[in-house]
Amino acid sequence: MQNTVSSRKILIIGPSWVGDTIMAQALFQLIKQQTPDAVLHVMAPEWTFSVFACMPEISKVIPMPLTHGEFKLLTRYRLGRALRAEQYDQAIVLPNSFKSALIPWFARIPKRTGWLRECRSLLLNDGRTLDKKQTPLMVEQYLSLGLPKNTPLTKPYPLPRLKVESAAQLAALAKIGVVMNDKPILALGAGAEFGPSKRWPESYFAEVAKQKLSEGWNVWLFGSPKDRHITEAVNALVGDACVNIAGRTELSETLALLSLVQGAVTNDSGLMHMAAALGKPLVAVYGSTSPAFTPPLSKDATVLQLQLPCQPCFQRQCPLKHHLCMLDLKPAQVLAAMRAWH
Repeated sequence: MQNTVSSRKILIIGPSWVGDTIMAQALFQLIKQQTPDAVLHVMAPEWTFSVFACMPEISKVIPMPLTHGEFKLLTRYRLGRALRAEQYDQAIVLPNSFKSALIPWFARIPKRTGWLRECRSLLLNDGRTLDKKQTPLMVEQYLSLGLPKNTPLTKPYPLPRLKVESAAQLAALAKIGVVMNDKPILALGAGAEFGPSKRWPESYFAEVAKQKLSEGWNVWLFGSPKDRHITEAVNALVGDACVNIAGRTELSETLALLSLVQGAVTNDSGLMHMAAALGKPLVAVYGSTSPAFTPPLSKDATVLQLQLPCQPCFQRQCPLKHHLCMLDLKPAQVLAAMRAWH
């Protein structure tokens, strides 16, 4: 691509969710392709820092002390005022909320780019009008903000690719007390913070685990502390033959351990986006949600979803009380998709 971005020092106001944070790396790569000497700083919640540490495009991460949903105008003013000394050429605001555009405005950054949502035309002087037909995917909407106004996004475009150092892998292994052997490792992500409607049944994950264990694989169960009861249920169904990592690691350690596996089966979750960005063969199981906006961004990912009239409903609980979108998607279908892995 030709150099089309004139800015050299850019502040990106980052997302608040793991999957969105990972998708944002495609934008960082695009900017670096266009302007290799661009300096990219990100303002984001501190818990996302370990994800940005796996992105070589980012020079600095600035903590966003406000939680998702907090307004606190005076705090945002002070943050923006403090950033004036950085003398940014441009700010790119990835969240669509009004409040997320305030800090670049208070920082007096001369070019402020973002989608015109929530009456933000007062705050963004490089505001864009979103055409979802042209950019249906969230990653495409992020990428478009890295292009000059009214420039169409062309394919192929960069996909997220996280990099994990071997020292981080060794430290994470030591923390969970696992010694590597020559067996391939399958990662299972049975949790989903959004709610039960996004979760494939524990018994189905257990069937997949049993099959791969019988084929000589190791199986690692990933998840947050909130997912621990789910992973314990899966493990109990296979006689505790899996390594249950859920709730035992920080996000950086989860990334490091996930980088060691040979494949993953997950619900639509942050873990799905992590596995895709690490280039792992992946089967992603969708129920109440849709891959039409935030699919796993990898050529090695297979999305499995039924086409029931009631889906996607985007509800946390099945409103019809039957959860057939997940119950009718059987383990045999997942195992069949896994046979295509190299």
